[in-house]
Order: sequence, then C-alpha cells, then structure tokens
Amino acid sequence: MAGANTIYGSGMLELGVTFSMEQLVIDNDIIAMEKKAMEGVLLNDETLSVNAIKEIGVGNDFLAHPSTMENIELASDPQVFDRYMIGDWKAAGSKSAVDVAHEIVKDVMKNHIVTPIPEDRLKAMKAIVKKADDEFNKNKG
Repeated sequence: MAGANTIYGSGMLELGVTFSMEQLVIDNDIIAMEKKAMEGVLLNDETLSVNAIKEIGVGNDFLAHPSTMENIELASDPQVFDRYMIGDWKAAGSKSAVDVAHEIVKDVMKNHIVTPIPEDRLKAMKAIVKKADDEFNKNKG
C-alpha cells in the first residue's frame, strides 16, 4: 500500500509448489479490495451521509438507514467475501470463502469464453518471438 505495484503469488500454496484455482479466486478478491483502497476515499455530502446525519441525529443508529446500504459497496465489492450478519450468513448456507471460490471456479470453467487474439496482433507476437529465438540461437554457438 506504500506504492508497490507488483503482486506476486496469486493462487500459489506451499511456497509455489502447489497452485489452487480457488486460492487464485480468493487472492483476486483480496487484490481487488487492495486496489480499491489505494484509490482513496471519496468524500462528499453523499458519502459522508450528511443528510442522514441531519435526519437521524448524531449518536443514533445509522445501520438501518437506506443511505448505509446505498454506500456500503463504495469501499469494495468482493465476490468471495460477503458482508452478511452471522444469522443471514447461516440462513444462506454458511458457505466458507473456499466454497464460494470453488463455485466461481466451476462457473468460469463451464461458461467462460476466451476472446481470441486478433490475427494481426497474433502475427506480430509470433514475429517478436521468432526474432528473439533467432537472436538467441545465433549467439548460442
């Protein structure tokens, strides 16, 4: 959070000996929350709930006010981790983060469609690789 711009090890377990797609999904959620935090906090009358404070009064309960739920996802919008109260979480099946991540992995594996690389870009990429291979083989001997 102090300016680092490289994230390493997503999805890795056991010092990189093992890879887990579920861990990758969990790490992706954490990375997204970190990136959101690095954007900073938007401060304005809406995000500070100025009208709600005027309406409810200082020191009173803001949790049930509509503005709380309207702004709750401003900090982040995780896919794996939820913000349910314990009773609601239990009523929804008490799924662990690993269970949710596994469901996401299954959905991606079943439904994700990879967009092909445009032919001109693929041709340019292959030319770069061929040039590097040729240069390596020339200097190898």
